[in-house]
Amino acid sequence: MGRIEDLADKYERHISAPWQRNLAGAQKAIFVVYDKTDERKLRAKRREFEMRTRDAGHKWREVDLTDSFPRWMAQDEYRDAYFESPDDLSIKLQNEYVEYVASQMRDALIAADVDEETVVGVFGAASLYGFSRISEVLKHVEGDIRGRLVLFFPGDHDQNNYRLLDARDGWNYLAVPITLNDGENR
Repeated sequence: MGRIEDLADKYERHISAPWQRNLAGAQKAIFVVYDKTDERKLRAKRREFEMRTRDAGHKWREVDLTDSFPRWMAQDEYRDAYFESPDDLSIKLQNEYVEYVASQMRDALIAADVDEETVVGVFGAASLYGFSRISEVLKHVEGDIRGRLVLFFPGDHDQNNYRLLDARDGWNYLAVPITLNDGENR
């Protein structure tokens, strides 16, 4: 069996267990952590996670952030000027882009058909690298998580510290990690 199938097995064991109801938003987040070199493999098998979620008796909704930056940028009337002088974009990235990505996630989290039994799977976190921090986006949506938010996270996890794409800096987060390293799973 491959690494993605092993992750799916661990995910299934976790998502099938009874859910605690009185958790804070950050505690309702699950990070499926995998090696960045497995991104294409994971995406090719993403339906495996949906199937296992449904088999566990939960609903599934999906968000893909992969093209969030080009869609956000295309809407900006000054986009050509930013391409000429990218440094001018930094303030907009820290504020407006973070909120744009958060609104994509929020739309899925608060959709009419999403309830306390729904898993919202988030793909494309790697596409935020260099533009925004996933930790900043998550701060904006934690209060909107009704069931569970599953973030597919290409990077590293060590003692609640997450590093996207093996970046030097990481952040501490309360999410439940699902990794291939046995000692890191709850």
